[in-house]
Amino acid sequence: MELQAVLMAAGGGSRMMDLTYNTPKPLLPVGNKPLIWYPLNLLERVGFEEVIVITTKEVQKMLSTDPKLKLDVKMKLDVVCIQEEADMGTADALRHIQQKIKTDILVVSCDLITDVALHEVVDLFRAHNATLAMLMSKTHEFTETVPGQKGKKKAGEQRDFVGVDGTGKRLLFMANEADLEEGLVVRKSIMRKHPRMHIKTGLLDAHLYCLKRSVVDFLVDNKSISSIRGELVPYLVRKQFSKTSQSQMPKDDSNQDQKKKDRNANLDILTSSKDDSLLQLARERSCWNDHHGDMSEAYHGGKLRCYVHLMEEGMCYRVNTLAAYIEANRMAPKLFDDPPVHSSAVVSERSQVGADSIIGASCQISDKTSIKRSTIGASTTVKEKVKITNSIIMNGVTIEEGCNIQGSVICSNALIGRGADIKYCLVGNSQRIEPEAERTNEVIVGTDQLMEI
Repeated sequence: MELQAVLMAAGGGSRMMDLTYNTPKPLLPVGNKPLIWYPLNLLERVGFEEVIVITTKEVQKMLSTDPKLKLDVKMKLDVVCIQEEADMGTADALRHIQQKIKTDILVVSCDLITDVALHEVVDLFRAHNATLAMLMSKTHEFTETVPGQKGKKKAGEQRDFVGVDGTGKRLLFMANEADLEEGLVVRKSIMRKHPRMHIKTGLLDAHLYCLKRSVVDFLVDNKSISSIRGELVPYLVRKQFSKTSQSQMPKDDSNQDQKKKDRNANLDILTSSKDDSLLQLARERSCWNDHHGDMSEAYHGGKLRCYVHLMEEGMCYRVNTLAAYIEANRMAPKLFDDPPVHSSAVVSERSQVGADSIIGASCQISDKTSIKRSTIGASTTVKEKVKITNSIIMNGVTIEEGCNIQGSVICSNALIGRGADIKYCLVGNSQRIEPEAERTNEVIVGTDQLMEI
């Protein structure tokens, strides 16, 4: 395989802690499959036979011991565990596995759910001998009410400003709104080579990147870069139009040795991005060019090139918030062909299960129960006269008779008492809801789960 696949699955899910307190983010059930299954399935569908999975010992142990977390993939998984306390970023994780990297790499985040034609990104990377090719899509406006957050003011997301050339594929500029204290400033070196640049907002970075192997080597020499998305990608995009002699690396030390080392490393990233000599010769003797409007050579002589595939249609979600998690559960089943009701589930003929619902393995659904637009996890028991609408019920939950559950997320092993009325709530792992309780718009978790301030 000309590319090695690397799956990042060590993130803690800090933006959805109510869900990830007891269940690591890569193992959260989405459409009754662990979240990590979706990027693995994406890679397997396009022919990858092996993937390096960077994760924690906790995730590795749960995957190997819990039958409900069976991944059902044929690829060889080379699992590399990192210390949870180490606070490693994604670039740190790549640095950690440098010895395993033999070719260029395709890096994917475990929280990506997409039906993208992956070759679109890889073809850009190949065709232009790029240093970086990445996937972006339009951001989503989630319409479902988020449990426990009704009436709360939604925190505004910082926008990314993404500059592309006329083809919409060459990535020329990238900046986050938080970094633009003095307004949007575009360097002259970019405008000289690309006088027409389209600035786009409203884009989601899918956290799917093709990277040259030399970039991993570069990271080994530059430990000040910790994050792929936050630091490495903006750095590579910026360095496309820098003169080698003027290059400066981000500093984490002020001494001269560090400065010299950083400059040398920066030379490495630019020189290692040079084209193969035969490829260079073919380009020089060809009439092909990547741009119009001047007599400059292809790519204006630039050796470090970044590209982006902007996904216009299809499914592309980053499951990194509760709102995204709810939307993913609604949409993800479209990606697989499994029957909506598992063959081992026992569903009463006198119950109503909508075609837009999923019933997991070893579930028991009793008489006069109605389930609409919901996902019911494995080994869950739903007793008589229960009504479940627009909800996510995880594994091993017991719902006593006469309950009404609407717009809620019920985490694993919870017990919902007889006749309880639960609307727009998040019920944490192993929580017990008293009989006849009426709970609306609440986050119900154990005291050990409450964040200390």
